[in-house]
Amino acid sequence: MGKSKDAFDRLYEVALDQQGYFTAKQAVAAGYADNVHPFHVKAGNWVRERRGIYRLAKFHPTERPDLMLWSLWSRGRDDRPRGVFSHETALSFYELSDVNPARLHMTVPPGFRKGTPIPKGLALHRARVHESEVQDVLGVKVTTPLRTLADMVEEGIVQKDHQEQAVKEAFARGLVTNAQLSDAARIPENVKREIVRLRDKPRG
Repeated sequence: MGKSKDAFDRLYEVALDQQGYFTAKQAVAAGYADNVHPFHVKAGNWVRERRGIYRLAKFHPTERPDLMLWSLWSRGRDDRPRGVFSHETALSFYELSDVNPARLHMTVPPGFRKGTPIPKGLALHRARVHESEVQDVLGVKVTTPLRTLADMVEEGIVQKDHQEQAVKEAFARGLVTNAQLSDAARIPENVKREIVRLRDKPRG
């Protein structure tokens, strides 16, 4: 009983930081051998969400469990997530425009590969995101407001009126500052100019 409780305590600590979710490798590291995973699913202790991803059945529901699920889905061979939520999903999260994306948008490294098809509810963008362009939100990684605006402008992912709304809102709320934009060496100059144009464009 002691070893079982110790394993549960270790797994719970991991799941606590991941909205109740955990990977098969994390369960093994906590002390649950591979061959007992099906038992815990059948017993109702765990819920199998996707291949190699589980959730503690009695964990209290969180605000955005879908974000954690797909973050863990994006993990690499080292079991660490590779995806960063971005584009329309980040715009929606920061409430920077009225866009309501039908799919979750995530940026992954150019060489990212999965052995299964990309789920229909997920849109992947391939690019390198520097650690300075990412922040942790609800335990997952999301592009910063400035990187989100830059992606929006550079890729033309939303209508111009929504772009203008997002830029003006970001500056008005202090999520993006003039100094941040000026110092952002990783954002192309033409994208910076367009962000400034949208920021300064008269309303209406």
